[in-house]
Amino acid sequence: MKRYSLILTGEILPSARRHEAVAALAELLRLSLPQADAALNGKPRPLKGLLSQERAREAQSRFEQAGIGCELREEAAQSVAPKPAADVFKSPPQLDVAPVTMRCPKCDFEQPPGDRCVNCGIVYAKLEQMERRATQARAEAAAIPKQDRFPYRLVNQLLLLVFLSSVGLAIWSHWQKDQLPPPSLYDLTELQAPRQEPTDAEPFQIEANDVIYTIEPLFDYELDGVVVSLHDSDAFWDIYHFKDWKDFINIRDLCVVWGDNVAMGVFRDMQYKNTTWTCWISTNDPVAYKGFAWDQLSNNHMLSHDEYIQKAIKSAEIGDQIRFRGKLARYSHAGGFQRGTSTTRTDSGNGACETIYIEDFQITRKSNTGWRLTYRLSSALAVLAFIGLAVIFFVAPYRHRE
Repeated sequence: MKRYSLILTGEILPSARRHEAVAALAELLRLSLPQADAALNGKPRPLKGLLSQERAREAQSRFEQAGIGCELREEAAQSVAPKPAADVFKSPPQLDVAPVTMRCPKCDFEQPPGDRCVNCGIVYAKLEQMERRATQARAEAAAIPKQDRFPYRLVNQLLLLVFLSSVGLAIWSHWQKDQLPPPSLYDLTELQAPRQEPTDAEPFQIEANDVIYTIEPLFDYELDGVVVSLHDSDAFWDIYHFKDWKDFINIRDLCVVWGDNVAMGVFRDMQYKNTTWTCWISTNDPVAYKGFAWDQLSNNHMLSHDEYIQKAIKSAEIGDQIRFRGKLARYSHAGGFQRGTSTTRTDSGNGACETIYIEDFQITRKSNTGWRLTYRLSSALAVLAFIGLAVIFFVAPYRHRE
């Protein structure tokens, strides 16, 4: 006689609900609910025992009515006679299922199904939730465009550090670069009294910005000195030179010292300030005031219409040792403007400044070159860092703080 075995497909029929199918399977096979739930995992599972075709189909029908997928498989003939068909309805067939076990996803310990691992104590539901969150985070990270993975936060912090450091260094070096150096920097043998001799030069005219100027030379003049203060006549707040006087050739005023003022170092104890037409000197040190030689200082109005000489004059900075040669001169233009010059170093007050038409200008010793370079570099770096911060501010993606 043909014998048949039953195979659970591990699937739940579309018309059934899982919790009802699990409960029915537990009742039919006398399993615990976790064992029945584990048996419906989508994997085929053969049931122990052989049945006649009639009893096998009856059992299959019961499983399918419970919403459980079940298949028949014909086996080799057996010598044992089958039970009467009526017994099937009085007492369901004693079908056994192979023991259902599971492995802990954390420690890999094999054990009966349950909610918690008996070995490591992990709660499966919590582990599953953690894995689901990790999977979601990986998916979100993979979905972020590559350009958004740029380390904006780190770059912003580095730029802010560079900006603040550069600003601090620029402020400090700006102060240091205009400090007067010690006398040892200079060639003291050259820092003698100005050389002034009568000139044979005749009055002449020059043109600047469509204005004709008449230059009246009085003396040939040459001076070596140390720049202690300066004023650019083209400064935006100096409205007198360009707007009122139409004076386009007095490009700069240089206040200089020489002689014992430099050799004795007393020039470093004085404070200097240039305004539109005057060099102001002051000190809080009575010893320095007494030791300062007032005839070894002059405020020089530098006249030139030559572009090369103008550039040389503009390159002089506080603390530099300079040498220039030219003509002590009066000058004027047809608009009614005229200005004279001092011809001695012993006068003071209004009219005591030297007005020189420059024929040659040199810087013989540069001062504070390291601090000046530091100031330029730190200023440039501060500007670049600020631009970088502005770019990061506008292009960095918004990060919501949870």
